[in-house]
Amino acid sequence: MPSAMEGSEGGEEGEILRYEETEDDNVSPTDLSELLKEGTKESHDRAENTQFVKDFLKGRIKKELFKLATVALYFTYSALEEEMDRNKDNPVFAPLYFPLELHRKEALLKDLKYFYGEDWKEKVQCSEATQHYVDRIHHVGQHKPELLVAHAYTRYMGDLSGGQVLKKVAQRALKLPTTEEGIQFYVFDNISNAQQFKQLYRARMNALDLDKNTKERIVEEANRAFRFNMQVFDELDKIGRSLTEEAQDGGFPVHDGKGDVRKCPYYADKLAGKAGAGCPYHAAVALAKQPLVQLILAACVAVAAGAAAWYIM
Repeated sequence: MPSAMEGSEGGEEGEILRYEETEDDNVSPTDLSELLKEGTKESHDRAENTQFVKDFLKGRIKKELFKLATVALYFTYSALEEEMDRNKDNPVFAPLYFPLELHRKEALLKDLKYFYGEDWKEKVQCSEATQHYVDRIHHVGQHKPELLVAHAYTRYMGDLSGGQVLKKVAQRALKLPTTEEGIQFYVFDNISNAQQFKQLYRARMNALDLDKNTKERIVEEANRAFRFNMQVFDELDKIGRSLTEEAQDGGFPVHDGKGDVRKCPYYADKLAGKAGAGCPYHAAVALAKQPLVQLILAACVAVAAGAAAWYIM
């Protein structure tokens, strides 16, 4: 689910969670953009050091985990954009309403259809950590709309910064199509220059009519948003540790002949009392130990080797 990242394509660790790429001489220390930049530095540092983010940047992302992260993003942005639509005419947020340029829900729908198929709604659900995040966004949008700025800033500015690095990492690590299926979330067709747009967005934030106390509460809410994101990262990391490579795409893990045989997907058939049901791995190993089978295999290998030598000549 990470998006607020900025760094090398190769996934080098360091200051990867940074929104501000250039200094603006026209910015005052009391401007909201500067207060957010300075006030969330510690949260940036903690987020960039979560195991999930570090693994992602190194290209160590399993497809099944990436799919679950996409699901989390879908529920998060659905809530965020619902509340943004609700407050599009509210002066405490209206200047930051850029649905054509920023909204991600439709892009995430495309990604979910790519990964899960047309019946994706029947295959996904909102995780516990994501639900906490979603609940907070709805609460803010309905009761404290001025704090919605913090959630929009945390997500969208990150998407336009390091999110573009993650797009390349995911595309390469997961061998996704060059036509960008599966990573539409990171594609902003209506923003021609991300850096210029971010400058415009920060200028709009700084122009909001907010008192000092409100600005401080927005910074506090931005840090809260980072904590929600980190909780989702941790949740994904725990799931990732339980996944095997064979379990990707929702498939069953293949028993490797070690450990508890009940972990073998074919063990259920055995328990059900089906005649002849058993683990193919163990059946194959047992068969290979038979002397006659070993003799036949050796003969086949010799024939194959001879044929290969003939072909090379």
